[in-house]
Amino acid sequence: MGDQLPITFQEYIKLPELGIDVSNISFNTLTLQSDKFICIREKTGAKEQVCIVDLEDTSKTFRRPITADSAIMNPENKIIALKAGRNLQVFNLEMKAKVKSCTMTDDVQFWRWITPFDIALVTETSVLHWSIEGTSSPVKQFDRHANLNGTQIIGYTTNAKMNWMALIGISAPQGRIVGSMQLYNKDRGASQPIEAHAAEFSEIRLEGAAQPTQVFAFASRGANGSKMHVVEIDHVEGNPVFQKRSVEMMFPAEAVNDFPVSMQAGPKYEVVYMVTKFGFIHVYDLETGACIFTNRISGDTVFVTARHENGIIAVNRKGQVLSVCVNEDTVIPYILQNTGNVELAFRMASRANLPGADQLYVQRFQQLMGQNQFNEAAKMAANSPRGMLRTENTINQLKHLQSAPGQLSPILQYFATILEKGELNRHESIELARPVLASNRKALLEKWLKEDKLECSEELGDIVHPHDATLALSVYLRANVPAKVVLCFAQSGQFDKIVLYCKKVGFTPEWVQLLMQIARVDGDKACDFALSLVKEDPPLITADQVVGVFSSQNLVQQTTRFLLDALKDNRESDAQLQTKLLELNLLNAPQVADAILGNGMFSHFDRAYIAQLAEKAGLYQRALELYDNLDDIKRVAVHTEVLDGEWLIGYFGNLSVGDSLAVLRQMLEHNRAQNMQVVVQAATKYSDLLGAQNIIEIFEDLQCNEGLYYYLGAVVNVTEDPAVVFKYIQAAVATGQIKEVERVVRDNNHYDAEKVKNYLKEAALPDQLPLIIVCDRYDYVHDLVLYLYSNGMAKYIEVYVQQVNPGRLPQVVGALLDVDCDESIVKSLISATPAQFSIADLVSEVEKRNRLKTLHRWLEAKASEGAQDTGLYNALAKIYIDSNYDPEKFLSSNKLYDPRVVGAYSEKRDPNLAFLAYSQGECDDELLRLTSENGMFKQQARYLIKRRDLSLWSKALSGDDQHALNPSHRRQLVDQVVSYALPEAEDPEEVSVCVKAFMAANLPQELIELLERIILEPTPFSNNNNLQNLLILTAVKVEPTRVADYIGRLNNFDAPDVAEICINNGLHEEAFNIYKRFEVNADAIGVLIDHVGSLDRAYEYAERCDQPDVWSRLGRAQLDGLRIKDAIDSYVRADDASNFGDVIAVATRAGKFDDLVRFLLMARKKVREPVIESELLFAYAKTERLTDLEDMLHGPNIAQVQKVGDRCYDEGLFEAARLLFQSVSNWARLASTLVRLGDYQAAVDCGRKANSTAVWRDVHGACIAEREFRLAQICALHLIVHAEELEPMIRLYEAGGHVDELCTLLENGLGLERAHMGMFTELAVLYCKYRPTQIMDHLKLYWSRVNIPKVIRACEAAHLWPELVFLYVHYDEFDNAAQTIIAHSADAWEHASFKDIIVKASNVELYYKALRFYLNEQPLLLSDLLAVMMPRIDHTRVVSVFVKSDNIPLIKPYLVSAQATNNKAVNEAFNDLLIEEEDFVGLRNSIDNHDNFDAIGLAQRLEKHELLEFRRIAAHLYNQAKRWRQSLTLSKKDKLYKDAMTTARVSGSVEIAEDLLRYFVESGNAACFSACLFTCYDIVRSDVVMELAWRHGLANEAMPYFINLVREYQVKVDHLVEEVGELKVKVEKNAGPANAVAGPNQLMGPAGINGRLLLGHAGSANNAQPFASNLGSAHGSTPSMGGL
Repeated sequence: MGDQLPITFQEYIKLPELGIDVSNISFNTLTLQSDKFICIREKTGAKEQVCIVDLEDTSKTFRRPITADSAIMNPENKIIALKAGRNLQVFNLEMKAKVKSCTMTDDVQFWRWITPFDIALVTETSVLHWSIEGTSSPVKQFDRHANLNGTQIIGYTTNAKMNWMALIGISAPQGRIVGSMQLYNKDRGASQPIEAHAAEFSEIRLEGAAQPTQVFAFASRGANGSKMHVVEIDHVEGNPVFQKRSVEMMFPAEAVNDFPVSMQAGPKYEVVYMVTKFGFIHVYDLETGACIFTNRISGDTVFVTARHENGIIAVNRKGQVLSVCVNEDTVIPYILQNTGNVELAFRMASRANLPGADQLYVQRFQQLMGQNQFNEAAKMAANSPRGMLRTENTINQLKHLQSAPGQLSPILQYFATILEKGELNRHESIELARPVLASNRKALLEKWLKEDKLECSEELGDIVHPHDATLALSVYLRANVPAKVVLCFAQSGQFDKIVLYCKKVGFTPEWVQLLMQIARVDGDKACDFALSLVKEDPPLITADQVVGVFSSQNLVQQTTRFLLDALKDNRESDAQLQTKLLELNLLNAPQVADAILGNGMFSHFDRAYIAQLAEKAGLYQRALELYDNLDDIKRVAVHTEVLDGEWLIGYFGNLSVGDSLAVLRQMLEHNRAQNMQVVVQAATKYSDLLGAQNIIEIFEDLQCNEGLYYYLGAVVNVTEDPAVVFKYIQAAVATGQIKEVERVVRDNNHYDAEKVKNYLKEAALPDQLPLIIVCDRYDYVHDLVLYLYSNGMAKYIEVYVQQVNPGRLPQVVGALLDVDCDESIVKSLISATPAQFSIADLVSEVEKRNRLKTLHRWLEAKASEGAQDTGLYNALAKIYIDSNYDPEKFLSSNKLYDPRVVGAYSEKRDPNLAFLAYSQGECDDELLRLTSENGMFKQQARYLIKRRDLSLWSKALSGDDQHALNPSHRRQLVDQVVSYALPEAEDPEEVSVCVKAFMAANLPQELIELLERIILEPTPFSNNNNLQNLLILTAVKVEPTRVADYIGRLNNFDAPDVAEICINNGLHEEAFNIYKRFEVNADAIGVLIDHVGSLDRAYEYAERCDQPDVWSRLGRAQLDGLRIKDAIDSYVRADDASNFGDVIAVATRAGKFDDLVRFLLMARKKVREPVIESELLFAYAKTERLTDLEDMLHGPNIAQVQKVGDRCYDEGLFEAARLLFQSVSNWARLASTLVRLGDYQAAVDCGRKANSTAVWRDVHGACIAEREFRLAQICALHLIVHAEELEPMIRLYEAGGHVDELCTLLENGLGLERAHMGMFTELAVLYCKYRPTQIMDHLKLYWSRVNIPKVIRACEAAHLWPELVFLYVHYDEFDNAAQTIIAHSADAWEHASFKDIIVKASNVELYYKALRFYLNEQPLLLSDLLAVMMPRIDHTRVVSVFVKSDNIPLIKPYLVSAQATNNKAVNEAFNDLLIEEEDFVGLRNSIDNHDNFDAIGLAQRLEKHELLEFRRIAAHLYNQAKRWRQSLTLSKKDKLYKDAMTTARVSGSVEIAEDLLRYFVESGNAACFSACLFTCYDIVRSDVVMELAWRHGLANEAMPYFINLVREYQVKVDHLVEEVGELKVKVEKNAGPANAVAGPNQLMGPAGINGRLLLGHAGSANNAQPFASNLGSAHGSTPSMGGL
């Protein structure tokens, strides 16, 4: 497949290289639904699986164990459809989920994906479509036609709309493959049987068609011939009718039995690819049916294909995956050179935008232009491939042409054609925009811009801008012209977008000028814009610059808004701007300045200056805030009429104490009446700070008494200064404000009461209530009563106790008694006073004065009224006790007196009464003290027992902080309790509390005495269980020798608990006797074991009892004592296996496995535990009782055989381990065991069963150590499929020197199903090290499966240069490959491969290195090398290289090819070479076709050449350079007169032409004179010709010239006369008013005439002005040469 073929052929992969067996590559096992996946069903023995090959990345090939009749992969996603019998299932492999399933009623003979969501199902009778979306079942499309009966279905296809379907099958009647097809149309519900082997639906676009044409192509090879047919389906109204195409298909002679197997469309190129069974590819043009190319691409049968981009992909029987696609670079030249079908090449290049037909297009365009078919030429230029004719030159040609009447002009036709199918380029957009805007069709331009039909540029924007600034902005944005975009944004007021746009595109305009422009238009928007600029980081403009701009425009409001935002961070660096802002507003808008200062936004401005401005503006408050000088403050502060009083008061808080006092004084001095209220309020608020005395001093100095009163009244309630309060009281008294005095003395707590009391006494107020209040509050009641009583103001005493404070009655009564007031008055006062006083206090006051009886009657009266006051009844009790008026009755019956008070009162008078009072009130402490001090222990004992209070007992028996313990008293108390009180008790709770009290008091002897009295003697409590327990327990602690006696005499105690206590107290024998007496044998033997420590006594006791639990307890003790055999005997006699864990552990540690077997056999009968049976197995193994072990394994057991086997293995008991592992089929451990036993063959067999990496590694290592290489290889083949195992294994082999065995192993492993890249790589590395002759073959087979970088390093180390180059190429490291070849050319160079490599290198320097390499070593192949490198090399540099080495002739073919680039160096080198070869023809062609060279220099060289033709070329060069005289000089010198005349004519110079005429005249050459007149007819002047002819007698020679001249003038005159006549007629006709012509644009609708694009004037062709000047006459300007 050479480079000139019209197709690109590629072999993707070879499926066998991916481990796929060739036997699994067939039509029934391999499916290809798209160019993404290949699905192969593999079967190896009984194992079935599905292999899925990812064609985009074959390394992602994977297999799944799937059993199915067929498997097809989704054309786009990793979704697989499976068919098993009639069951269909669809799975998503990535999500590992089932997508859908169904069960068919008929067998599915063929199926395929027709879309990524639909599957076509072909049964014996019908065709169905099944969507994998939703829950729908397969839907029947049509019934199969009878012509498909008995055929094998090989294909099914549909069109894009899925309304046309084709089912294809083949059969083999009479040994010939016959194709049968059923074509079905869903819309009509009709089928048509056709003989065909392959078919495909596609679409083409016919010339002049508005929509694509749907076509159906099918191919067949029958007995009567082979044809390919293309027919139209679903004809679209308005499209040209497509004529059916039928073309013969050519099959080579060697392919007699070949037939088409598949067709795939290439929509881009409008071709169809047909593949035959024998591997031939046919490429047909769908529009014409012409065969473009036929060739063989595979030597094996191709059985499946799919669409691949715009080509086809196929698989043959050998597993080659091949693809074919049209080669865009060569297909058009191929068609032209091999088929000669120019029209096909022309159409294909146009529709697919292909190269190769450029010259053809140019010729056709010029031809159409020459035939005046301008519109067709315009269409062709618009449709030219790659826009080759869409140039400025073409547009200039077309726009000067006029259209026929009723047709679009050629230029508009050109634009319309491009707009229909694509977009205009830059120049086209500009040329179209001008007439559109001129005709006011801006909407069209907007429409095209929205559709991206125009290429935007700055020039286009400039054209649009005068008509629509917004549209121009859109153009500038698309064209990326930042300066113009910013200007448009500014002009349209979109200031907010300017900064965003500039940041986005990285453009920096002149911001100050731009802001100035905006400020002139809109100040507010300029402010917003300025803020956005300042907020950028870093700022795009400074605040000073903004203020300067705004100030120049007098934008005060905007300046303020800007600065408020810009200065909000209150930076010190902005102090000047802050001052500027405030100054600006204080002068222009004081209220704004007031708000700014009020918000406290700024702190760095010039405070003194701003304060002055604020004062001048009348903002006194702001001025005060800013002034620091006291004189300024005093001057401003007096203006309270305009200052906010509340603020002014708060302002004093900012001043110092001295300044505040000075300002307050100034305010009072300035205007007392106006400022006094503010001064008082300020003085009040800051009284503590300024000092009350200082403030009072100010008021007093200025004699402002009213102010002083108000000030003191305001602070009196908050001050704590007694002097201030006293001064206020004085002021109030002085002003007669008695109520205020009363309020202050009542509510205030900070005055000097003594001083105020004395002042009020001296003041002799008419109302004594203030004095009463003071004396009442500060407890001067006695003084008050004396003052009032002595001054005859007794009524105020009544007022005091009855109205002011009745609670003071006791003190008042006491004071009256002290002054010896009459009792009747006192009683009267008491009776009249409300009962709001304390009777106890009254009684106390009276009692102090021994006048208690005075209250007797009053107290009884109160009691009879039901009073509940304790003090009342205390007083009565005292009176009754003193008067001995039946006090016992009162004390026993009354519950309202205080027992402690009455008891204390009675102690000295009568202790019994005191005991009675204390006992009634349960005054325990007082009662204990009383009874102890007076020897009343019997009463005390009885009281304690009745109280049943442990805490009280504790005080009596043990004492406390209040009652010190007296042993004699306690002894007397105990005697009384034991002798009298306790025997009298009948309540068990009383006895219980008493016993507890003795216990708590730690009186064990006394307690025993007490308990013996209760228990051992006949009492109601003798048989009490708790008391018996207590007696024994107490004896245990106090009298252990008496415990045994109590145990024998008592029988109702808690034996287990008492025994336990005995044990805890070391009385082990007593405890044993208790257990023995109550037959608690297990605990009894426990005492012998645990406490007595005698196992022998325990054994004897166990023998006597002979109970299982006793034996079990003894066994545990023996086990703890390591008497293992005795312990096991005891456990066996107890038949107890509960402690099997400890027994097993102890026996195992001691190695007593024989005894352990006995125990485990017993335990196994009792307990079914895996541990027991497992330990029994291990004990068998340890005792080498392998027969018993086998019997147990063969019998039912629940042993953990695996764990036992592991233990045996670890203990080295390999025979037992073998039996154990064998019984559980643990082949892994069994294999390791067999290795230890030396049975390697059996170990390998077990390894196969285990299939474990660790096992194989173990067995493999052992086999290697024993040099069992055959067995080692078996193991290794299972290891090397794991990549992590490969490298250690290789090191193992290499360390042992077993390289041959290692290579053999890896070679055998390559065929494994799980062979991975590491195996191929490591084998390659081994070949590099040890078998270099085999490495190349290995790499050619498996290069795609090796780790190329690793093998590259190995090849470098082994100096294997050809192999290294091979790897570099396949790793796409073409630079390294080329460098390796150059460096090691003797081994690695091969011309064809080097050419392929060098063109793919990315390092340009390698090209020139390669050229120097070839120049030195292979100079004859340089041209071939340069041919492939030409597109990528610098021609100038190449020429320089060969010029310096003087080897230009070696690269002549290259120079010829490179001249197409019109490179100066190439042209000059080639021209020099042609001069050396004296090839003037080639030089002339080179000069004419390639003009990039030093023409003057070459001409100067050639004009001295010895050959005439080279001097002619010099003259020709001078002509091209317009050096006419030098050219003429050369031509005249060489007598080349014809060339001279041509030069004169071409120059267009009258002077040169006439000089040449004179030369011919002077040289006497009349013939040349006549010929020169003919040649230069248009240039020479007639008068000069006439003069020369007349003077030199050349009239005859000049006559033809004059004849033609006269004829020309005659025609011009006639034509002029005709035009004048026509003009007269027209003027006369236009003179009438009815001939007003409508404007030329009235014929145009919104989109031109009849909806077609029409721009410009709609006048007739005759009215159009030509663009080119009219040269010569209408009948031609060339004179006849007949007369010459």
